[in-house]
Amino acid sequence: MKYKLLCFVMALLFVGCDNTPNVEEKEGPLGRELRYSFTTDGEEGIRMEVYLPTEASNMGIAIIDCPGGAYYKYGGEFESTYWAKQFNSIGCAYAVLYYSFPKGDPAVPRHDIDRAISIFLENSVNWGIDKSKIGVMGFSAGGHLASTVATHPSGSWRPGFQILFYPVITMGVGTHARSRQELLGESPSQALIEEYSNELQVTENTPKCFLTYATNDTSVPPKFNGEAYYNALIEHGVEVQREVYNEGGHGWTTSFKYAEDVRNKLLEWICNL
Repeated sequence: MKYKLLCFVMALLFVGCDNTPNVEEKEGPLGRELRYSFTTDGEEGIRMEVYLPTEASNMGIAIIDCPGGAYYKYGGEFESTYWAKQFNSIGCAYAVLYYSFPKGDPAVPRHDIDRAISIFLENSVNWGIDKSKIGVMGFSAGGHLASTVATHPSGSWRPGFQILFYPVITMGVGTHARSRQELLGESPSQALIEEYSNELQVTENTPKCFLTYATNDTSVPPKFNGEAYYNALIEHGVEVQREVYNEGGHGWTTSFKYAEDVRNKLLEWICNL
């Protein structure tokens, strides 16, 4: 099904920046394209690509995706633009957030995803989005960022749901070392490690979850990450659908053997939200 790229958001978004954005609009190859530019003091910015479904198919659901990459780079197509067509085809809005890398400060990517969420909340009426159905999605380290939003809500708003692919969850034993180093620095305190070990932060108010990973993932061992998070969700009575594959390792691509299977199960799960 054809989909259209409604917004390409090029944003320079940092703590304390409240500048009114400059907006440029033009017809892009896939539809109407908007560019939002936020002026700061020459800092490197982030960007967010927002894809909206047709008005006729709109379900009022939005998904903000954080690609993986150990908090220092971004994953490929399967972790980003691949899902635009998939989600638009069932009437969901979708965004890829190219969040700023933390370089030892976990507040940096968190600020960016909070700002991305605020853009969706501010445009919910114009974009036909139910504020209670804005969810977060992430792959690997991006899954850690998404699960951080899910377990560390900002203010009174919390995501309506979370979608996690082979996520980094813990910052303790069994973590992905490069992700922890990039997020928390070389020698984080035990308190900081526990704060960002998201399996320890689950409560009965944590949003429902779609979780998937492969048992042969040696980069981010499921025992300490995906499986530990699943167990914490179950323990606290949080609704979760888990899809586990016996092969695939870490960092899936569009050629992943079970790509179609996980796509179909995820789309069905979303349609039943």
